[in-house]
Amino acid sequence: MTALWPAPTASGPIRWTQHVPGSKSITNRAYILAALADYPSVIENALHSRDTDLMAGALRTLGVHILDVDGVVRVEPGPLHGGEVECGLAGTVMRFVPPVAAMASGTVVFDGDPQARVRPMNTILDALRTLGVSIEGDSLPFTVTSNGTPEGGVVEIDASGSSQFVSGLLLAGPRFTKGITVRHVGGRLPSLPHIEMTVDMLRKAGVKVDVTENSWKVHPGPIQGRTWHVEPDLSNATPFLAAAAVTGGTVRVRDWPLDTTQPGDAIRLILETMGCEVDILTADSGPGHDLQVTGPDAGVLRGISLDMSDIGELTPTVAALATLASTPSELTGIAHLRGHETNRLAALAAEINNLGGNCEELPDGLRITPTVMNGGVWHSYADHRMATAGAIIGLRVDGVEVHDVQTTAKTLPGFETMWEDMVARG
Repeated sequence: MTALWPAPTASGPIRWTQHVPGSKSITNRAYILAALADYPSVIENALHSRDTDLMAGALRTLGVHILDVDGVVRVEPGPLHGGEVECGLAGTVMRFVPPVAAMASGTVVFDGDPQARVRPMNTILDALRTLGVSIEGDSLPFTVTSNGTPEGGVVEIDASGSSQFVSGLLLAGPRFTKGITVRHVGGRLPSLPHIEMTVDMLRKAGVKVDVTENSWKVHPGPIQGRTWHVEPDLSNATPFLAAAAVTGGTVRVRDWPLDTTQPGDAIRLILETMGCEVDILTADSGPGHDLQVTGPDAGVLRGISLDMSDIGELTPTVAALATLASTPSELTGIAHLRGHETNRLAALAAEINNLGGNCEELPDGLRITPTVMNGGVWHSYADHRMATAGAIIGLRVDGVEVHDVQTTAKTLPGFETMWEDMVARG
C-alpha cells in the first residue's frame, strides 16, 4: 500500500535558496538528437529521473550507446535494431521514440504503465503510417516495423491533444529520406513553446527548419553531434517559488536562464500578476543569474484570469496558488490536460473540493473561488505535478496528506526531501 506523506505546513515566511536539476524536456530532446547524430554527443547537467532514465533505456534497447560518468552523459549513435521499449508514463518516450524506431532494422514493441495505455497515441501512429511505416495498434501496447529508412514527406495531423506529436516527428525528420513537413490541421495547438524548443534544438544541431503558421518543414540531412548543456527545469522550480508566494517569504532559484524556450519561465509574470515581487539577480559566485521571488505580506495573493494554452504544465502550480488567493481565478485554454498523465482538470477539481475548496471544471479549464480549506488526503493520480500541487496547498492548510508523493521521481527525484528541508530550515 502506498504511504501517505504529511505535507509540512509553514510556520512563517519561507526564506530559501534552491538548486533545481536539469530540464526533462531539454534532456530528452537532446537524447533523441544525439541518438540520431552523425557522431557522438555529450549532455551536461542531464536530468536523472524516471522519465529520462526511460528515454535512455529505450534508446539503448534500439542500439544507442549511452555512458553516464559523474553526471556527464556521452551518447554514441549505433545501428538501430528492434527491441522492446518500456515507456512508463513518459509522454516524451511514447511520442518521440516511435519515429526513431521507424528507422530500426527490426520490429520495436512499445508498452508502458497502465495509465499510459489510455493516453492518446493515434495521432503520431497514423502520421507514421502515412509516411510509410508499418504500425500495429493505436495505443500502448503497439509495434513499429520499418524496412530501411522511411521516405518521409508531408503529413497533416491534429495535434490539439499534445504538442509532443509535432515534436516527435520533427526530431527524427532530418533522418527521413525526404525530411518531414508537419501541418497542424486541428483546433488550437497547445504548448507551442515546446515546439519552439524542438525547433531551436534542431537548428543548434545544424538542421534546417522552416516554420510558418501551423506548419514545420524539417529538411533532410545530418544531425550534428555536439555538447548540450541542459538548463534547470523551470517547471520543476515553480513549486518552490510558489512557497515564497503563499507564505510571504523569499525563495531564490539558482542559474535561471535569461533566454529560454522553456514554458516554465512564464511563472515570473504569473507571480507578479498575483502580487509577488520578482527579480533576476546576478549569481553570488560565478557567471549566471538567479531568480528571486518575494511573496506579498502574509501571502495574500490576487486571483488571476489566464489563458494557459501555451503553459499547461504550470496549471497544477497555478491552481494551487489560486486556492490560497484572496479573489477568484479562471484558468482557460487547457482542455488538452485531460489527456496528460491523468485527466488533470478533473483531478484538480476533485482534490481541491475534497479539501473544502471551490473548484469548478470548465469545458477548457478551471474556475477557482478561494474559501477556507481543511486537511485531508490529496491524491496524486500517479501524476508528479498533482503531487507538488498538494504540497503547495499543505504549506497553508494543516493536515494535508499527499498520496504517493514518490511519483515526483518522474521528473524530480527527492522532491519530498527538498521540500521538507525548505520548510524546516527556511
